[in-house]
Amino acid sequence: MERLYLEIITPERLMIGQEVDMVEAPGTSGEFGVLPGHAAFLTTLEHGEIRFMTDGTTRFIATSGGFAEVLDNKVTVLVDTAEFEEEIDLERARKARERAESALRALSSDEVEYRSLHAALTRAITRISTGSRTGQ
Repeated sequence: MERLYLEIITPERLMIGQEVDMVEAPGTSGEFGVLPGHAAFLTTLEHGEIRFMTDGTTRFIATSGGFAEVLDNKVTVLVDTAEFEEEIDLERARKARERAESALRALSSDEVEYRSLHAALTRAITRISTGSRTGQ
């Protein structure tokens, strides 16, 4: 059975470097999936969850935005931050969500601040969703 080689890299570490059966990620134009033999492409990524499957087991990684390249059955993902579901501190993520929601409610019309707070809220929601998969 043909497989893909997946690398997810942050400035701090190589999150994963292994063969997988399938990858799904949050592209800026929408979710996309990659199977062996996929056409080559390069895309930007939104904050969200990357999923990959190996031998029937699916793993989840919460990530910040970044870039993904698919070329010759290799998926390379470069992101600022990434956390496996079991690495996420759910209580900390919930507090971050509450702070961002509160700040958004109190915000006037500053578009730059709104975008920053919205990004913080999106990161917190993604981390909670991904971290909740471990049953914490």
